[in-house]
Amino acid sequence: MAYQLYRNTTLGNSLQESLDELIQTQQITPQLALQVLLQFDKAINTALANRVRNRVNFKGSLNTYRFCDNVWTFVLNDVEFREVTDMVKVDKVKIVACDGKNSGSNAAE
Repeated sequence: MAYQLYRNTTLGNSLQESLDELIQTQQITPQLALQVLLQFDKAINTALANRVRNRVNFKGSLNTYRFCDNVWTFVLNDVEFREVTDMVKVDKVKIVACDGKNSGSNAAE
């Protein structure tokens, strides 16, 4: 099973709203909407793993961290993100990191 983190992005939220509208107008079933969301999860995870090659460096002060169910969560304060020519400063950022490699349970999917 693919991670569902990206459902809370602009693209994921728009997809869910569209699917909800189609369910409300009885143009698709809730089961079909669920299948579409599962396919979205797989596709976005695969695309990010295979197509994105940009690198960004960042540094900041670690506020809190947690490791639960193979998911790291970091909250950083006063963070600087640097790409080759650009730099962005933010007061606070939350980073959620999941294992990008297939485990035995989802390697066949």
